[in-house]
Amino acid sequence: MAETVQTCEETVDPRIRRTRELLCQGLEKLLREKDFDKISVQDIAEAATVNRVTFYDHYADKFALLQCVVGSRFQELLTDRGIKFDGACSSALKAIVLSVCDYLSATLGTDADRQRQLEPHLESAVIAVIRRMILGGLQQHPGQTPIAPELIATTLSWAIYGAAQEWARTSNRSSSEEAVEAIVMLVSPILDRMTP
Repeated sequence: MAETVQTCEETVDPRIRRTRELLCQGLEKLLREKDFDKISVQDIAEAATVNRVTFYDHYADKFALLQCVVGSRFQELLTDRGIKFDGACSSALKAIVLSVCDYLSATLGTDADRQRQLEPHLESAVIAVIRRMILGGLQQHPGQTPIAPELIATTLSWAIYGAAQEWARTSNRSSSEEAVEAIVMLVSPILDRMTP
């Protein structure tokens, strides 16, 4: 799985970082006012107080910017909660799953039509952040398995996101704590493949 999602702050140059943050903020502002499919690149550029050429210097299209916004905001949630994954810590795995549940329950609570437009971008951005975090931990503490850490991280990230998404979509869902316990129980055997 290619890492195509980049957060708005990933670059070192402060001018580039500032422009990308303006673009992210511009899109977030517009999303509070209208549907994503009704937002143009020109609208985003105007909201960010930059021109269209500047927009295209940073993002291929509004979909790439949306993935950046989602990935950045989810990464901020993980960072604010102090979550780090070392490759084996079950409490960190629980914290990641809880963060996904919290993020999705807040995001999926919006209007259903608007949500359908955003869902594929939400999915790919959140999965990329989870995968990057898990892979980093697995690479720091490699296990004794012939299975590549990339494959394990990809499988775990999709499994966590998919289970959390199913939980978030359920109308009479259990508490997030109960969901986390169930999801961790389901995905732990994947992670256990890394231990000798």
